[in-house]
Amino acid sequence: MTADVTNALPAVVMVFGYALLTALATGLGALPFLFVQSVSDRVVAYANAIAAGLMMGASFGLVSEGTHYGRLDTLGGAVIGVVFILVTQRLLEDHDEEALVFGAATGESARKMWLMLIVMTVHSFSEGVAVGVSFGGGATLATLITAAIAIHNIPEGVAITAVLRPQGIGIARSAGWGVVSSLPQPVMAVPAFLFVDAFRPALPWGLGFAAGAMLFMVLVELLPEAFDRGHRAAVATLTTASIIAMVLFQRLL
Repeated sequence: MTADVTNALPAVVMVFGYALLTALATGLGALPFLFVQSVSDRVVAYANAIAAGLMMGASFGLVSEGTHYGRLDTLGGAVIGVVFILVTQRLLEDHDEEALVFGAATGESARKMWLMLIVMTVHSFSEGVAVGVSFGGGATLATLITAAIAIHNIPEGVAITAVLRPQGIGIARSAGWGVVSSLPQPVMAVPAFLFVDAFRPALPWGLGFAAGAMLFMVLVELLPEAFDRGHRAAVATLTTASIIAMVLFQRLL
């Protein structure tokens, strides 16, 4: 099905508005950090553990959803996601370390923050497509899917803030970066709605890509630093609890 662009303007505005709400919901993930008073090495470790668990749980959900559209396509997307992270890491490492800046952070800290935002932003493209495609199944289905993605975006905002906040980024700016990382959702939702038949086959590739990229980043960036800075048992416990919480959360949706 391809929507009639001329007659679909009111629907396009609604699709864009719904998808924009999902992006804004990501900023709510910064709110729990209002209650974190100090940022020690241990706080950094445990924040990374929580972020890792949430991202791994989200990745499992993405793979599960992607296989409904195509198993091999989802696997192919995951492999491309891993390659994307490897290439992005190489490009950031080759960048002049003194010139690599994120807020007050420079060098390795700035590199990790940029990598986190790049991964989460790319991940948002597939969520935007999912919102747009869902409108092809009617307003009721679209409302449910949009609400689910919006609620799902809140813990993703937590994961983003968990990486940014320990590096000196304020609550408001962390929330803002969370919203920015999700802006591809309204951008992609409209064309996916208008040209749903063309976008639907890309969904498993996009979902797999996001899952592969997030899982690889967790394993090579977040967890190693968490284990270096915190107690291993505590890091493992927080990561495991976060994975289970995210999976159960997605099941409830």
